[in-house]
Amino acid sequence: METTLVLLKPDALHRGLAGAILARFEAKGLQMVGLKLMRITPELAAQHYAEHVGKPFYEGLVRFMTASPVIAAALRGPDAVAVVRRMMGATFGPEAEPGTLRGDFGISRSFNLVHGSDSPESAERELKLFFPEGTLAWEPATAVWAWDDEDAP
Repeated sequence: METTLVLLKPDALHRGLAGAILARFEAKGLQMVGLKLMRITPELAAQHYAEHVGKPFYEGLVRFMTASPVIAAALRGPDAVAVVRRMMGATFGPEAEPGTLRGDFGISRSFNLVHGSDSPESAERELKLFFPEGTLAWEPATAVWAWDDEDAP
């Protein structure tokens, strides 16, 4: 079992896609164990995007992510990091395959709707940034029907 961070970026909220995106993750069988509507502060953005400091896109990325609310979600399930990454699709909408979130909802090379942790190690670091209070442990009634026996709580 893994828990991963997903951020629904400002463009997802402004376009009214938050519910549709979250619904796709739930329909896949991922469990929400943390969810909050929030404004990312410049300080939090600097921590989250620390590996991009000095890159040409860094300032614009921070400006974009702090300009408007986002939804932070902690999603749990078998291989959650890899599952979320596959569901998101290629980084840029025009290159993303149909059936992925960015392939179905994105056309921009600048606005890509959603962030997902890129590894279990990143997920652990990012979850601590966005959910310092921790996530909620609970057992979904559907787990026995969605997850393999060895994955069930």
